[in-house]
Amino acid sequence: MFFKKKTNKTTIDTANKEAVLKCSICNGEQVAGFRDKTTGKFEEVMLIQNDVDLGTFKRQYGVTEIKKVY
Repeated sequence: MFFKKKTNKTTIDTANKEAVLKCSICNGEQVAGFRDKTTGKFEEVMLIQNDVDLGTFKRQYGVTEIKKVY
């Protein structure tokens, strides 16, 4: 039997945190996560290697818009 992989939608406090894609200028590595709006502290969630990973991150956390930070 084959089962569809379940994706649990995780909620994030959007009043205090914003979705950010942290990009490295040197090697092009991208890490998706959330940045605290008051302190600026970044919380890593997952490594983004391609568009599929980015789509998964957006779906899982209900993110429509993501900001790039270098």
